[in-house]
Amino acid sequence: MEFKDFAAKKMLIMAHEGDHLSDREKQLIGLAVCVTRGCIDCSGSRIKNALDSGISWESLIQSIDLASAVNAGVTTAIALQGINKEGLETVCVGGACM
Repeated sequence: MEFKDFAAKKMLIMAHEGDHLSDREKQLIGLAVCVTRGCIDCSGSRIKNALDSGISWESLIQSIDLASAVNAGVTTAIALQGINKEGLETVCVGGACM
């Protein structure tokens, strides 16, 4: 069985056919999702396609940095919500607070 045989492939094709986002926006959003979900094959393919479509390395690096920062923020927010849910006190160590 191959990826092309699954409904997810058809959904990707349909999503890329929409005209409300530019190709550049679609490429960068797709890359952000792939790198944050941990798909090496998809990430490499997205990076190659983005470069082939004229997106610069600088733009790709900034997009990956932004995706990394957003994920770090989400991780921190989830930890803080867990701390609050348990009624724990915030503790600061070495300048970092939780």
